[in-house]
Amino acid sequence: MNENKRLPAVDRVLQQLSAAIEIYGRQLVTGCVRAELAAAREGLKHGLPLPEEAALLAAIRRRADDAGRANLRAVFNLTGTVLHTNLGRAQLAEEAIAAMVEAARSPCALEYDLASGGRGDRDDLVSGLLAELIAGGDPNVAATIVNNNAAAVLLTLNALAQGKEAVVSRGELVEIGGAFRIPDVMRRAQVKLHEIGTTNRTHAKDFQEAINAKTALLMKIHTSNYAVTGFTAAVDEKVIADIAHAAGLPFVIDLGSGTLCDFAAHGLPAEPTPQQALAAGADIVTFSGDKLLGGPQAGLIVGRKDLIAKIKKNPLKRALRVGKTTLAALEATLRLYRDPDRLAERLPTLRLLTRSVAEITALAERIQPAVQAVIGQQATVSVEACSSQIGSGALPVERLPSAALVIRPNFKKAGKFLLTVEAAFRSLPTPVIGYIRDDAYHLDLRCLEAKDEARFVEQLQYLKF
Repeated sequence: MNENKRLPAVDRVLQQLSAAIEIYGRQLVTGCVRAELAAAREGLKHGLPLPEEAALLAAIRRRADDAGRANLRAVFNLTGTVLHTNLGRAQLAEEAIAAMVEAARSPCALEYDLASGGRGDRDDLVSGLLAELIAGGDPNVAATIVNNNAAAVLLTLNALAQGKEAVVSRGELVEIGGAFRIPDVMRRAQVKLHEIGTTNRTHAKDFQEAINAKTALLMKIHTSNYAVTGFTAAVDEKVIADIAHAAGLPFVIDLGSGTLCDFAAHGLPAEPTPQQALAAGADIVTFSGDKLLGGPQAGLIVGRKDLIAKIKKNPLKRALRVGKTTLAALEATLRLYRDPDRLAERLPTLRLLTRSVAEITALAERIQPAVQAVIGQQATVSVEACSSQIGSGALPVERLPSAALVIRPNFKKAGKFLLTVEAAFRSLPTPVIGYIRDDAYHLDLRCLEAKDEARFVEQLQYLKF
């Protein structure tokens, strides 16, 4: 008998997959049935046995599960990098998540003035909050929001210096993630870069001597993703501001990461803030929303009201603006800063950065037996001290003491085994992302909180080596 004739018809198989159809829809499941039947026919051609019906249905369900699974999936970030660009940077506060959901679910007054009944400005949703938090409510300070800090720099330069020159220290021409470089951003903004000083030393006279009839602004870029040490010199922000203002020019500071709180007060390495930048005389400050601020991806431009108005009139502003869910999350995040006493408790980024070594170590010691049980005799799982980093270009040379589960194979030449372990953790229902270093696989637990401990341990049963 022709074995192909013994394979069930598509319609018959579909009758037994009502649950999958309810979840994923008839079209997707039908495609999975046809694909699995085609695979079975190909197997028969090569001498494989006819699949049993139960095995066939299970294979179809697995195929449907794989096809229906979201591409953007939650993971456990155990890399030791708190603000990991590839893993989405800052985790949002519950208040921000709730605000996003509400904005997504309902019509909202995005560009509608409820007081007057007329057209509103979406930037007004957060501009006043930013002025309050950064400049004490100064009426001469305003803000505008775009989709990330690179966009903030691009828009600011194009609006304030198109066709003219921007003066920047050579030692601050940074490259950010994805090989994007400040000089490239300037070219796209149609601004000519006027480099001054050297890689390691720039002086006030370099700024003064660079100013000419084509100069549009002076700019300082915070070198947040690297550090130059040794024989160095940089010009104080207030000095640059005085030089710019004496020449009738604006002074722009790109902070890159940017935080609105005093990190030192939380026992963390100090990081420059927009408050300090404006106090030093900056006219415009740009920074990110999804890094140290702990909010959604956004680029924040804050400063002189007249310059912000000019920036907002630039046609690029519409191309770079953010939507209602981003603004909802940003507003909710900023409101948390009004309560500094509870900020470290409510803002995930700050909470993760300020976790004590004792807390992380205790968590590691609780989890270690479960991990050792699934690893078996192939490797030893130990709790060891390690160092986390903040990430996303913030404080590149600073490290935070932490604790990790370290999986060390009990045999030599174990590189292939470590790659297998790494892949196995990535293949869990909620993928676990660690790292291989010094012939061992490391799981830094700084970003695994107690509320997720049970879920992490429960899924270890699915580890396959």
